[in-house]
Amino acid sequence: MAYLVLARKFRPALLNEVVGQQHITKTLKNAITSGRVGHAFLFSGPRGVGKTTTARILAKALNCENGPTATPCNECVNCLQISAGSYLDVIEIDGASNNGVENVREIREQVRFAPAAGRYKIYIIDEVHMLSNPAFNALLKTLEEPPEHVKFIFATTEAHKLPATILSRCQRYDFNKIPITDIIGNLEQISQKEGININKNSLHRIARAAEGSLRDAQSIFDQILSSCGQQVDDSEVKRILGIIDRTLIESVAQAIISHNGEQVLRLVEQLMEYGGNPIYFTQQLMGYFRQLLLLKLCQKPDDLLEVTDEELAVLHTQAKDVSVPELIQLIKIMLENEAALRMTLNQRITLEIILLKLSQLKPLLPIEEILDRLTALESSTPKNYSAIHVEPERPQITDTGVPQTLKPDPAPTFTPVPKPESVPVQYSSPIKEQ
Repeated sequence: MAYLVLARKFRPALLNEVVGQQHITKTLKNAITSGRVGHAFLFSGPRGVGKTTTARILAKALNCENGPTATPCNECVNCLQISAGSYLDVIEIDGASNNGVENVREIREQVRFAPAAGRYKIYIIDEVHMLSNPAFNALLKTLEEPPEHVKFIFATTEAHKLPATILSRCQRYDFNKIPITDIIGNLEQISQKEGININKNSLHRIARAAEGSLRDAQSIFDQILSSCGQQVDDSEVKRILGIIDRTLIESVAQAIISHNGEQVLRLVEQLMEYGGNPIYFTQQLMGYFRQLLLLKLCQKPDDLLEVTDEELAVLHTQAKDVSVPELIQLIKIMLENEAALRMTLNQRITLEIILLKLSQLKPLLPIEEILDRLTALESSTPKNYSAIHVEPERPQITDTGVPQTLKPDPAPTFTPVPKPESVPVQYSSPIKEQ
């Protein structure tokens, strides 16, 4: 039997099993229970958060032999065929490869016919934003008033590209990125079912690398298992993910905060020997300074930091030596120089210059201390304005010994214009004497 990847093997089969989207699953269950199911749905959100999975579960809930029900049995013929993708009345269409108006015309012709076996004929169009404008226009009337036995479910990662006329005809459900704690919990369940020995730090690194996508996290986990087997080593997880060791990032941050330029250069040398990417390292360092900023500003930042207990202890130690204005200035300088790092041919030297610039920043004084110093300076300065003597401006002396300011302006001279002399006019007769 062919190997089934974890993302497919552990795909949710019920609405309650969908991870991190309780605000959507609860609404759908209530709509099914109360019989208020719309004819068109739009599932939008990032990749790998459960849009297509939820669409298939909704199709099972509407076509289950015991339904419509919020909890399909997953045992009847309809549920099993929908899960396998072979059910005739659930048509899944890829919007990227079927985006022409002729494809929509086929849908318009097919919706007139009753379902073959189920209660509803359901069209699931993935990446619907890839449809052309003529295709959207051809779909409008059918989408607004479809037959009673037809349901449309659209899935997209870019809902802003859909025309307003399409959006107004759908019930929109926005899927969120899955919290890192929920991803870790899902990976722990998979580890227990598969008999995999992996520590919490490795699961945390996998979840953080997935950036809110459960499918990405399961795919990364699958790749790690292919390399490590049932016993997962933390160093192997770092190697596969290409993660720069966090201790190196912590050391660079400490060298910058301590204004130690020599240590910065030595740590960059370690980074290059490790084979790290300067651009990725800069992004990680900016994220680290952001964590310090959250720790300084928020009273309870634990839900925002997404770090382990050991990493949190290091953050608390370093946060004592840096102020909020300094952290803002550090992040601002890195953002301003990020484009230069991407465009340069010598990324190492550019990275060294950026980090040295950060390490040479002088500590910023709080505004309260600056005001106190100004107040003290004013109080120590004498305010006897009557003693101030202003030297009058003296007239400028020229070579003639007469002050220029007293020298009269020269009188204007007039040159008489000579009158033109009178010249006698001579006339000649055009008639010659005979």
